[in-house]
Amino acid sequence: MWSLALRTLRFRKGGFVATFIAIFFGAALIMACGGLMESGVRDAVPAQRLAAAPLVVTGDQTYDGSQLAERVRLDAAQVRAVAAVPGVEKAIADVSFPVAVVRDGRPVTDLSDNATATEHRPLGHGWDSAQLTPYTLASGSQPQSAGDVVLDTALATRAGASVGDRVSVVAAGRTQEFRLSGIVKQAGGRTASQPAVFFTDKRAGELSGRPGTADAVGVLPKPGTDVADLATLVKNAAKGSAVVTLTGDNRGLAEFPQAAAGQKSLITLSAIFGGWAILVAMFGASSTLGLTVQQRHREMALMKAIGTTPRQLRRMILGETLFVAIVASVLGCLPGALLSELLFDKLVSAGMVSGAVEFRLSVVPAVVAVLASLLAGVGAAYITARKIAKTRATEALAESSMEGRWLTRTRIILSVLFLVGGAGMAVMTMTMMKGDLTASTAGPACIMWAIGLALLAPGFTKIIVALLQGPLRALGGLSGQMAVLNSRAHTIRMAATITPIILLTGIATGTLYMQQIEDASNRSAHTGILRADEVLTSKTGPIAPGTLSRVRQVPGVEAASDYVTSTGFMQNPEDAEQTSDGRPLQAVGDIRNLSVRAAAGSLDDLRGDSVALPVDYASTLGSGVGTSVTLRLGDGTQAKVKVVATYRAEGETTALLLPSSLLAAHTTDGAASQILVRHAPGADAAQVTAAVTALVKDQPGVEVTDSAALVAGRTEGQQQLATINYLVVGMIVGYTAISVVNTLIAATGRRRREFGLQQLTGFTRRQVMAMMSLESVLTAVVGVLLGTVAATITLFPYSVAKLDRVVPSVPVWIYLAVVAGAVAITFAATLLPAWRATKLRPVEAATAAA
Repeated sequence: MWSLALRTLRFRKGGFVATFIAIFFGAALIMACGGLMESGVRDAVPAQRLAAAPLVVTGDQTYDGSQLAERVRLDAAQVRAVAAVPGVEKAIADVSFPVAVVRDGRPVTDLSDNATATEHRPLGHGWDSAQLTPYTLASGSQPQSAGDVVLDTALATRAGASVGDRVSVVAAGRTQEFRLSGIVKQAGGRTASQPAVFFTDKRAGELSGRPGTADAVGVLPKPGTDVADLATLVKNAAKGSAVVTLTGDNRGLAEFPQAAAGQKSLITLSAIFGGWAILVAMFGASSTLGLTVQQRHREMALMKAIGTTPRQLRRMILGETLFVAIVASVLGCLPGALLSELLFDKLVSAGMVSGAVEFRLSVVPAVVAVLASLLAGVGAAYITARKIAKTRATEALAESSMEGRWLTRTRIILSVLFLVGGAGMAVMTMTMMKGDLTASTAGPACIMWAIGLALLAPGFTKIIVALLQGPLRALGGLSGQMAVLNSRAHTIRMAATITPIILLTGIATGTLYMQQIEDASNRSAHTGILRADEVLTSKTGPIAPGTLSRVRQVPGVEAASDYVTSTGFMQNPEDAEQTSDGRPLQAVGDIRNLSVRAAAGSLDDLRGDSVALPVDYASTLGSGVGTSVTLRLGDGTQAKVKVVATYRAEGETTALLLPSSLLAAHTTDGAASQILVRHAPGADAAQVTAAVTALVKDQPGVEVTDSAALVAGRTEGQQQLATINYLVVGMIVGYTAISVVNTLIAATGRRRREFGLQQLTGFTRRQVMAMMSLESVLTAVVGVLLGTVAATITLFPYSVAKLDRVVPSVPVWIYLAVVAGAVAITFAATLLPAWRATKLRPVEAATAAA
């Protein structure tokens, strides 16, 4: 039977091509998500500027398993403890701080807000740390005095500077002139992504604003010392201190601590969308394969009539499927690998993943993709073959011309499981999930309901056909009558074509509206706290000292405040709803730049060690005005603060308000990089803006924008996530659209014999096409209706969780566009193959293989 199975492929090309396409693209989809998952799990962040140090010691950037938002630095005692460990030849402290080399009043490097540019911004260092790369002098000499600076080759070229020239450098908010004493290049021809600017070690400590501390320590072992053993000794020596030792490909985390958060996002994203992809791909492939095998019911019945045993039939069907599935899934891994790398690059470009993380792809995702595809294909083939094999030959011949009972025990059990599972996830979305995790249950709820409804599609088809049969017969005449009769007689066949339309409509509508709801939630959360007519933003680090007081003296300025943001964690009392993302922290120095009012207490008391909490959050914690709470700030510092007020804001905000003097000291830069400006009533807005702009024109990298910059800055991560959501979901929807086309073409193309018989009995080609058009209407209507129901299982619970209302205010055109796309695909994939099939002479078509 195996040889017969292979020979059968030659004469059933159409059906097997449909199966091949479904499994091919399904495997590619799974492979793409698998590559992202592996890159996140492997945790590969190779060292760049610290490449010469086999062991790197840095501050522990985690708290209770969560990633801290700010740089955790080492103090002088910790550096000395590392240097004193036996086996350490040198322990070189590295200090890093943002700088900008200026030419003609402008920074010579890209200082835009996107994450890619951030990872390419110049950093200042002490000269001693140059050996950790190592950098070597290409010309000139090392910095000898506080007025000397050394640039790497790329920066010197952009600045048009040579050894001995005066170079303007922005550091700690001030623009200062230095003598270019030397130009360095990286050994081995490598290039670090962040350009390096070197000062004397003492001057670097002063400019960083944190003398006596280090961002990391590069350890050079003594000859013959085992790095792994030395790492253990260093860890033991630092016991009780919040330090970590990094070796191998993890050393880059000392340079790019934000890469760890990106890796977590990568794992989470790939897990969520990978699960979706596997579910959709497996169901799509099995649906197409099931239709293909069902269309051969008559052939199987004849084989049984001539003596073929049930076991032989099963072996033949499984053999055919196994051959096609193996070839399709293996070949699908090739474009899947390319797609995975493309998605990874898009994630990096959007800022969701650090550019320091290396893309890694092994054979493991390919194995998963192949096994999942084989499971889907062979599983569907086994179920169909088992049903055919159990049917008697005479019954099979009868059933080949008319469909049997569709509501089987297996179908009932599976549909109930999927519907109950989807409903459970919808309830979890409304009641249990918070933050970004909300999407992890809302999205799968839609897919599970789409599959559950697809399993019951024959029953829904009967109901909808019964409701629409009157209008179809009235409008279509004989063609309408035939469309209704075909739909009633072949509900299982029709349901197979409806299934991918349900998935397409449900996934596309649900996901697109989820993002709309997410955007609305972010806007309401981020615009309901602050008031500012202008925002001063420095892209070169902290705002220059004294700028705030000068802005306050500008005529027409009612209030000006430094503005600081970070992320922290509520440590005490325990926050049961706190996720690994922590809680947003916002700080202003002047409460007149706040748009919220105190519900209890007074925001005027927001100074020193104090905090203002959202009303609902304070109630959840059981912490009212006058109580104290303990926070873990962004750099890991524990801060006990007093609740001086509670406030109520629009939207789903959980921001904790702190004094700027408290929060700024615990950020990476150590000072504010934004100033909020509010105009006095009646002031000329244009004149105030012009005056404020003129005030900072001598500060390179400082921009004056309107209040939209606050929303853009705070929602940048959400917008990046939206981009990736659209990209990955677009990929899944694209696969579903391919499944729609594939299934409809396969279903229509196999009806050549039926079309031929109709034409022999007097039907014209036009009437056949009219009949197929009306069948397409029924297919689209059932698919869109059931897909819409599936989408609501995502839409309404997600709206309740994010906006606290059942029906969100979302644009209707998105739904209309999805429906129009589904309808257009349905008509094109049905009518084009029908047109081609009816081009045959009726006698040839009537005698063709069914």
